[in-house]
Amino acid sequence: MLTLLLAASVFLNGVNIDGVRAQSFEKCRSARVDEQGNVYLDCPAYQAESMGSGGLPTIPVAGASLSPPRLSKHYFLVTEQNDGAAAQYDVDVYVNSKWVRKVRSGDEQIVLDISRYLNPGANKLLFAATKRVSKVGAPTSFVRFIVGEGESSGAQVLIDNPLLECKRSGAEVDNVNEEFTLQAR
Repeated sequence: MLTLLLAASVFLNGVNIDGVRAQSFEKCRSARVDEQGNVYLDCPAYQAESMGSGGLPTIPVAGASLSPPRLSKHYFLVTEQNDGAAAQYDVDVYVNSKWVRKVRSGDEQIVLDISRYLNPGANKLLFAATKRVSKVGAPTSFVRFIVGEGESSGAQVLIDNPLLECKRSGAEVDNVNEEFTLQAR
């Protein structure tokens, strides 16, 4: 009896990556194996490009380049406080479930490039505000967070496209978790 072995292929986001070795794909949505044994990986965090031309098959290792897509914009978190000590909120900032930093009532203004925490596409930002004193403060005292696209030049940052704002007032007394979805590009 003759057994015929058919070679299965591996596809990353629709591009054949046969021959790629020593590569792991950790940010995949799904993996599927068809009837012929071909493996299809849906991994939007990775980019594969066929280098073949004229309909010829790609050369396995040289035929695919794997690299995570990069952001074309810079994203900044900027804080603003109006008598922030009276607002009495400490806020933990998380980006994609990773703790970035704590902002305390009365801190000086913070300008932070958060681009390194973001991926192209949808990202989750969480502001976990904890009231330090459980009494009502002045409604004019606040702590505010603005996240937007911008550019830095020396010690200055210009946000030309504000994308989200989170604000806690001294008149509030509850701990509040606010989650936002940011589309990074």
